Amino acid sequence: MKMRSMFLLGIALALSHCPLAFAEPLTTVHREIHYLLDFVEISGCELYRNGTWYDSVKAQEHLRIKYEYLAARNRLATAEDFIELAASRSSLSGLPYEIRCGVCTTHYTGEWLTGVLERYRTVTARSLRQE
Repeated sequence: MKMRSMFLLGIALALSHCPLAFAEPLTTVHREIHYLLDFVEISGCELYRNGTWYDSVKAQEHLRIKYEYLAARNRLATAEDFIELAASRSSLSGLPYEIRCGVCTTHYTGEWLTGVLERYRTVTARSLRQE
C-alpha cells in the first residue's frame, strides 16, 4: 500500500510540476521524465553511483542535472531516451546505476525506471479514458 500511495503522489506531483526553464507547456515526453524524476525523489530509495550510495534527494538532483544537459541539446525524443542516456549508467565510468529501496535487493536503475514508466503510462491512459 505504501508503494501505491507513493506512486499516486508521484503522479500528482508530476502533473502539477511546471519548471521555469520551459517557456511553453511540457510535452508528453518531458512530463513523463519529470514524473520519473519526482518519483525517484519521493521513493526514499538509494542510488548506487560510482561506488557510493546516494539518498533519493541527491539521486534526483544528479539525474535532473543530466536531464537538463540532454534536454538543452535536444537529445531526448522519448522518456526511454532519458532512462538510457541519463538514468542507467555513469557518463564518466560507464558503470550501471543501481537502486535499492529499504531492505529489498538492488535493481539496475534503468530496469526499475522502465517499470515505473510503464505503470505511469497505464494509470495515465486509464484516467484519460475516464474523462
